[in-house]
Amino acid sequence: MSDVQTTTHATEPYRLYLNEDQIPKRWYNLRADMPEKPDPIRLPNGAVATHADLAPVFADKLVDQELDDETPYFDIPAGVLEMYKVYRPSPLCRAYNLERALGTPAKIFYKFEGNNTSGSHKLNSALAQAYYAHEQGLSTITTETGAGQWGTALAEAAAHYHLDLDVFMVRCSYEQKPFRRNIMETFGANVTPSPSDSTEVGRRMLAEHPEDASGSLGTAISEAVERALHVPENRGRYQLGSVLNQVVLHQSIIGLESYEALRELGEYPDIVIGCAGGGSNLGGLIAPFMRDKLTGVHPDTRFIAVEPASCPSLTRGRYAYDFADTGQTCPLCKMYTLGNGFIPSPDHAGGLRYHGMSPIVSKLHHDGYLDAEAVLQTDVFAAAERFAKLETILPAPESAHAILVAMREAEKCRETGEAKTILFGLTGTGYFDMVAYDKFNRGEMEDHVPSDEELERGFATIPAVPGIQEAGGLA
Repeated sequence: MSDVQTTTHATEPYRLYLNEDQIPKRWYNLRADMPEKPDPIRLPNGAVATHADLAPVFADKLVDQELDDETPYFDIPAGVLEMYKVYRPSPLCRAYNLERALGTPAKIFYKFEGNNTSGSHKLNSALAQAYYAHEQGLSTITTETGAGQWGTALAEAAAHYHLDLDVFMVRCSYEQKPFRRNIMETFGANVTPSPSDSTEVGRRMLAEHPEDASGSLGTAISEAVERALHVPENRGRYQLGSVLNQVVLHQSIIGLESYEALRELGEYPDIVIGCAGGGSNLGGLIAPFMRDKLTGVHPDTRFIAVEPASCPSLTRGRYAYDFADTGQTCPLCKMYTLGNGFIPSPDHAGGLRYHGMSPIVSKLHHDGYLDAEAVLQTDVFAAAERFAKLETILPAPESAHAILVAMREAEKCRETGEAKTILFGLTGTGYFDMVAYDKFNRGEMEDHVPSDEELERGFATIPAVPGIQEAGGLA
């Protein structure tokens, strides 16, 4: 079917912006409504991690949020709300052109988080994390970044709250996306390719894998944590852009705004779709809709997490306690994991190249509330380019995973005649991913699906936890 069709009458706006006073004043904690909570964070000896165990790594208020499974809402501090108003509310868009091109009776909505300098949803949590560090009187924060969106967002937030920032950027992304590094440096961040020779963890990784220094988010996390722990006078902390409960909490603003905008339109999604690397954008988007499913208000809504076939933690990983970082310096999370030592292929969805998945997202998937699909990057880029031609937004490769599956679900509706409402998260723009788009357009992009043998090598790095599990993630 041709992508060009006769325009139909728009019963809903192409873009709906809430008013500024409709920006949520509280983040929503989905854990409060989960019938079974995610398993607690543990130390390597099997003990449940306490506030005192996490406080040397994370700002105190963030530790409070990380460990709280019961409080349903957290007030957004005035200093964060003030900055949210610079770029929020973000628009809820109706993909009329895409609908017509697909010939589907489905309604396709997407929440677009790219209208800020970071180009993504990452600023939602970066502002919160930097604010709490500033309020605690810290001087320095450290982090990792893959595609560069998180590093960019945290550089912006650090500059606003007058904090020094060290960023360890996965080496293959550092080389693929130099302009991302340039933006971070423009905002005053110090950016180092990971693995590096500036930390003990980095030097060890370079020695152990001299043939493959492309890096991973797990390694970059280890380097950033090590750097944070060596800031003089204990005035440094590490900040993570995904995975953790606190980050999913901050990203709930995406879902809360989507919920209110759809309510104004008299709509409710039958399917909610998000890309999944560490799980924060997905967890934030689905939060209020998943609440309705868990509480029986809308029990039939389907949720789909979309991940790269090259890094298939949800679809081929093990549900086990594992380190969040390759250097094994962090506490253990119960999550779907490929093993902290798994090194994914250097594909172009850098933000999804992480060995594990959010404990919240993992628990929802394990308990049957959330489906997962793994897709090939060549299919992802084909969908991204078709979407760009129709909707005029060049999506980030990460977001294009959700676009691909949304298109497939809409095509199923065309076959069945069902007029379902589909919501997906367009979490960022792809204007710094032109090396990847160029490779796709030249036919030079390849797909990599790890073999069972490759996965087993990663699983072998999952630790034994006394009284909890055997090595390799076995119960």
